[in-house]
Amino acid sequence: MQDKSAVVLKAMKDAKKPLKAGEIAQMTGLSNAEVTKIVKALMKDGKAKSPSRCCYSPA
Repeated sequence: MQDKSAVVLKAMKDAKKPLKAGEIAQMTGLSNAEVTKIVKALMKDGKAKSPSRCCYSPA
């Protein structure tokens, strides 16, 4: 999961704006469910944040 976490984090950084899980999934080729799980783990680790409901960005 570490590699996928890095891919998701990179997609969020490259976007330079908060993204929804579906947008991250499209950018990375991962499923929505997988992205949601990864984003929750990144938020728990302090590497991502949710500036508005259902939108995510790097911390």
